[in-house]
Amino acid sequence: MRFKHLAPALLLGAALVTALGAAPAAAQQDMAKFKQSQPTEPPSLPKIAWSFDGPFGTFDRASAQRGFLIYQQVCSACHSMNQLYYRNLSGIGLSEEQIKAIAASVQVPGGVNDQGQPIERPGLPSDHFKAPFPNEEAARAANNGALPPDQSVLELAREGGPDYLYAILTGYRDPPAGLKMQPGMSYNLYFPGFQIAMPQPLQDDSVQYTDGVKPTLDQEAKDVVTFLTWAANPEMEERKQTGVRVVLFLVFLTGVTYATKRRIWSDLHH
Repeated sequence: MRFKHLAPALLLGAALVTALGAAPAAAQQDMAKFKQSQPTEPPSLPKIAWSFDGPFGTFDRASAQRGFLIYQQVCSACHSMNQLYYRNLSGIGLSEEQIKAIAASVQVPGGVNDQGQPIERPGLPSDHFKAPFPNEEAARAANNGALPPDQSVLELAREGGPDYLYAILTGYRDPPAGLKMQPGMSYNLYFPGFQIAMPQPLQDDSVQYTDGVKPTLDQEAKDVVTFLTWAANPEMEERKQTGVRVVLFLVFLTGVTYATKRRIWSDLHH
């Protein structure tokens, strides 16, 4: 009789044990499926046909100027450009008057006044680009402990160069279901580990262009990457032109040498 009363309890206990044992197993299976569905490495970088590619490539000045506008209105809030002077902007086709106006729009340290207090003055073309933060500690404090890299030579410092920068700027996605994101991080398809401290900086209509070009995410990314590539390689075109001249000279010299050799040996045979 006691067994009859105990039987339902035993059956209920067995069911609970089975359910509790099945829950972790199901969770493990779900996690295994999630890991299988997610890549462990970022995909191959997109290959963009840049105007500056190849031995005869040149910078698209209009694109570089739009890219500077993006740096000015978006990137400069966090990223410095310590290797550039305002006067260098003549390299992307800006006039002297435009450069003076851009420099004067910022306030830079101007020494001290008669009371020994630090003062500021309008920028000059001979000044470096103004940094967004006074020091590294302030930069980290404003960016969840991450230090925004200086963008002067960013294109040279990243494997893949302009293609990598373009991929990062256009690679933001909603995180996959089941992926635990760290606080303050964003999901990026092309960033190692897929979690990046920089929030998505660009989207459609992030800026307003004045030349009629539509500011899509793709266009904005290409423009700012063109500007950053120029910033890291301001003498690229000159180097390419020098290289072409050297190659042409070597071809000419080889032809002259060959012709001279043939003539000398021809005279000896006669």
